[in-house]
Amino acid sequence: MRKLRMMVKHILRKYKYPPDLQEVAVELVLQQVQPLGEAWA
Repeated sequence: MRKLRMMVKHILRKYKYPPDLQEVAVELVLQQVQPLGEAWA
């Protein structure tokens, strides 16, 4: 999970996502990915 979080943060920085909104965006992405991960497992 830690590596996925780092990857999302890196992508947000790469595309100049506003730094003050990054944490919220990371949490949202992780929430959306969790059901997919459970389905793949």
